[in-house]
Amino acid sequence: MAEETQPKWEGMATAELKGTTAEQIWPFLEEFCNLDKFFPDMDTCYRVEGTPGQPGLVRYCAGKLGWAKERLLTIDPTNRCLSYEVLEDSFGFKNYVATVKVLPMEGDGEPVGCKIEWSFIADPIEGWRLEDLGSYLDNCLQFMANKLEDAIKAQILKSSSE
Repeated sequence: MAEETQPKWEGMATAELKGTTAEQIWPFLEEFCNLDKFFPDMDTCYRVEGTPGQPGLVRYCAGKLGWAKERLLTIDPTNRCLSYEVLEDSFGFKNYVATVKVLPMEGDGEPVGCKIEWSFIADPIEGWRLEDLGSYLDNCLQFMANKLEDAIKAQILKSSSE
């Protein structure tokens, strides 16, 4: 009897950042190995191999909840988008690939901020529901958005005091 394959899980989390531009936010996300500065409960994130800013770069991230080794698959600074895959982890991810995009937001034809989209596709995770993963990623992205807004404000204050 053939083993039944479960459908892939797919989802997306979004966060809107008012008053900050995509151009301001992208450099923080483009730096693939600084996730520990913005991701909740992450203690460390560093390059294991590869060239910074280039596909093939592998990072190791660890924190209170576990660890992961992830490879940068694509990076497009013009469109402010990157994708990565989880190679190994302690969470149970299998065939997990994520795409992170930073998009400008406009209101009445004027820039009003930006939006981060974090989409994923993965095999089902044992012991989780798709809703659990979606909720976890949404919470993480909202936390990151707040930290990124704080980082932009700190940069602005620093540059205005110089």
